[in-house]
Order: sequence, then structure tokens, then C-alpha cells
Amino acid sequence: MGLGKLLHSHHEHADEGGTIDRPRAYDVFASIGFLGGRRTVFTRLATAARPRAGDRVLDVGCGTGYLTRILSPVITPTGHITGLDPSPAMIDHATRQAPANCTYLTGVGQDLPFPDGSFDLVVSSLAIHHMPAAARPEALRQMFRVLRPGGRLLIAEFRPPANPAARHLIGLLSGPAMRHDPHDLLGTMIPDAGFQVESEGRLPHLMYYVRATRP
Repeated sequence: MGLGKLLHSHHEHADEGGTIDRPRAYDVFASIGFLGGRRTVFTRLATAARPRAGDRVLDVGCGTGYLTRILSPVITPTGHITGLDPSPAMIDHATRQAPANCTYLTGVGQDLPFPDGSFDLVVSSLAIHHMPAAARPEALRQMFRVLRPGGRLLIAEFRPPANPAARHLIGLLSGPAMRHDPHDLLGTMIPDAGFQVESEGRLPHLMYYVRATRP
């Protein structure tokens, strides 16, 4: 059995989406997968998101809350982070470790339960590929809706290795959803949702990000 099947509540087809319902196993897998560099990579992601003191932040597909806990001390004392994930198990796990300025809710990116303009910053890391393909454009439109004008967006996704054998091995370990090239996965969804793309870049351990703003 591949690790992807072990972590998911069901076998996940690359375009059908799915949830991860084993948070402790996921954190172990992530630590192994990042070869001990998970903290470094996500700290760089947090920096790329340009958080500010007092920000209202939304993390779509927050998982165990790992990125929110890195952002938490940066936006204090008046800021607040909301983490959203479709897996109740992930939300329970994140809530048990929550800093004082973080709260977590069960929900999906394509139906964000927040008023227009609720946030200064929206982040989403390693989450888009878990959404059903048909729901991904709406999820980006929802992120645009809940950001205030001038608000910032950071989307980060897995970047499969160029080597075909290594790519195949990643697929066996993590499931078909992580075989996507991030450019194919995201396509034009971010500008199509109304965002102005500012930059994109690569990080170590096969990560790719896009930074954008809501005009």
C-alpha cells in the first residue's frame, strides 16, 4: 500500500479530490518527505506571503495547521488567522495545537463561509491538488471574494521532479494527485479569478509558489 492511500480516507483520483484524515501520519510523512527541511521551506513560504502585524489571514486547506503556526507570531498582537480544511480530523488536530490567535473551521475552498473582504491575506499550500478539478476555479474566485481590495494571495504547490523515474516513485508514495506539474494544475485560474500575479518561484524540496494581489 502506498503512503498516499494510507493517508487518505479513500483512494484519491488525481482530478476527483479527496481529504487526508490521518493528521499524525501526515506530519510524519511530511517530515520525511521534506528531508528534515519542512520548517525551512514553510518559513520561506510564510515570508513570501508578506504577513504583517494585525493581518486577518485565511489558510485554505490548512491541514494540521503547520503554516498557520509559523505565521502566528508575525501577525500578533492584533492579527488573527483562520484555518479551513475539509477534514474534521485535521481541524481537531490543528485546534489542539492552536496558538491564541488562530482558529480552525471545517469547510471547503469552493464555498468559503466568510463575508466579502474579510481578509488581508489568503494562503493555500499543498491544497489545490486535493480539490476536485471542477471546483478549483471556484475556489480561486472565492479566495478573491473574501480578500479586501489590495489583499494578498499566496498559492504553493508541489513541483514533481523532472526525472521520470523519480516522478513515478513520488506517485507511488503519495498518490496520483501529486504527479501534476503546478503550471498544468493551476493553469490560468489565478488571473482568471481576477488576481494580478506579481511573482512566482521555486523553493527547495520541490515546491512552487505564485504570489498575487487583488486589485
